[in-house]
Amino acid sequence: MAVAAAVLTGGALPTRHRRQDPILELLQRCRGADGFPPIHARIIKAGRHKDSFLLFKVLRLCHEWGSPDCASTIFETIEFPDVYHYTAIIAGKLAGGSPIEAVAWYSRMAADGISPDSFVASYALRACALAAASAEGKQLHAQILKQGSSLSSSRPVWMRLLEFYGKCGEFTSARKVFDEMPDKDAVASTILISCYVGFGMVEKALATFEDAMEKDTTCWTAMIDGLARNGRMSEALELFRRMQREEVRPNEVTLVCVLSACSQLGALELGRWVHSYVGKYGIQLNVFLGSALIDMYCRCGSLEDARKVFAEMPHRDVVSYNAMIGGLALHGRSSDAVVLFQAMETRGLRPTAATYVGVLNACSHGGLVELGFQIFEAMKRDHGMEPQIEHYGCMVDLLARVGRLQEAYEFITQRMKIEPDHVIWCSLLGACKLHRDLPLGEKIARILTGGADAAADSGTYILAANVYAAFGKWEESARIREKMRRRGVAKEPGCSAIEVGGEVHEFLLGDIRHRRRREIYQKLAELGEALRLNGYSPATEEVLQDVGEVEKKRALEIHSERLAICYGLISTEEGATIRVVKNLRVCNDCHAMIKLVTKITGRKIVVRDRNRFHHFEDGACSCGDFW
Repeated sequence: MAVAAAVLTGGALPTRHRRQDPILELLQRCRGADGFPPIHARIIKAGRHKDSFLLFKVLRLCHEWGSPDCASTIFETIEFPDVYHYTAIIAGKLAGGSPIEAVAWYSRMAADGISPDSFVASYALRACALAAASAEGKQLHAQILKQGSSLSSSRPVWMRLLEFYGKCGEFTSARKVFDEMPDKDAVASTILISCYVGFGMVEKALATFEDAMEKDTTCWTAMIDGLARNGRMSEALELFRRMQREEVRPNEVTLVCVLSACSQLGALELGRWVHSYVGKYGIQLNVFLGSALIDMYCRCGSLEDARKVFAEMPHRDVVSYNAMIGGLALHGRSSDAVVLFQAMETRGLRPTAATYVGVLNACSHGGLVELGFQIFEAMKRDHGMEPQIEHYGCMVDLLARVGRLQEAYEFITQRMKIEPDHVIWCSLLGACKLHRDLPLGEKIARILTGGADAAADSGTYILAANVYAAFGKWEESARIREKMRRRGVAKEPGCSAIEVGGEVHEFLLGDIRHRRRREIYQKLAELGEALRLNGYSPATEEVLQDVGEVEKKRALEIHSERLAICYGLISTEEGATIRVVKNLRVCNDCHAMIKLVTKITGRKIVVRDRNRFHHFEDGACSCGDFW
């Protein structure tokens, strides 16, 4: 079966197999399993149903045709299957996204007493890694050790062993394999780094990265992506800058990872640099990269740039439309989002679950209740899609934002076919606070925080406590906060970020860590006086703590977004737009204050909070005070 090995490695067939073979030619021309029966009949008629190589070829083609059942049927006709036949089946199951079945076929091979070679061992270890089949993978490792150098000297086998232990979370064994590898190249380091970050072990991944003697583009990309996926966006961007300093050229995947980090931090300048890099080096703006650019521009507050990228893309798929629709919704351009959704359907593109989340969010931000329900009903009627928890959440938010609280409650309790999660209840609870419906708010607060298995999410407890505080029920508010403390739930701190000169600066409430803190607080004081002279009066009712008026005013003055804005005012050119990203919802008082700041300074200020974008200009906000 040297010929099978040649096929597996992509090598040339021996001369006798390169000679014209009518049956092989028929197989090569066959485009699917439907055309195979007459060829199969010819194989049997020609007496070649025991031709080992021909059967190996048939098994591979069955999987290429997307017909794994056909492959299994053919396999059962083989009187004495060998390692190559099993390799074809296992590789096919793996390629078809069925690693568990691939593991089962390996177990059958082992039970048949067939020793693995390097090809099937690599495929089987990959299947064990994807299926988290720890016992089977260890059994195969034992076989590899038993067979000695024929397998243990195979580089692909070493790589798959490393991946297997890493993906199964057995890092002591993974590290042992890595340390014993005869050739620890960039590929091996990348595999170990990816496994570490997949389990949130970022420090170990960083140590592996720094220790690597070789670092190729893929290795750098894995580390950047790992930092971003674990919420360490600033470090991801700093590592990318270091990659540039070391003159390692990024690839398309690197750029998408960097754009994702830029999106989260609001790093517009760096995102624009990535865009210019794409143009400078003639990198094709495919749907993968184009959609990432659209998402970055939308989340960094530059909707016009996003629209330009969308218009310039040579090919647009549903992912591209989803990014643009979601971006329009985020910026409150509800009608534009709906029009684009309709244009997508007109083009014949089938909406996905993410498409509907985007367009329903747009309806919610724009208060388009009737249209929102029409689109929601069309999901099932026109596309046969069952609403998921995110779609139900959009509908609850849609009703709650416009004050139809009882309808929203009935929608949850009577119309939802899925158990509501705490996100949906919190959406309605927040609306109860906004529209001052205490009875319903108390009912929902009890649902969220009353049981022993209540959601251990800081935002849930804080919101419930704030609802009670908003109505002056300080004892109830304190009780919720005490329950939160007993359960060890830490409050998520408010954080605002601003990019200046390509560097992202982050601020917390009352932050004094910044190197220009004196200038920032001086500007804050100057701004406070200017606001007072222009009629600003702090909305101290926003401070939901049982303290005096002076303490409440001071608490409002040092909110993180105010510090970020002041830094922007002292660090950017006169007239430049200030862009801030906040991880929580901007409070009513800060919203009113920022509107007035734009009138005083003549600056445009763009703020992205947890819910949406706010474009402040000349004393007004794009949200129309509806967020």
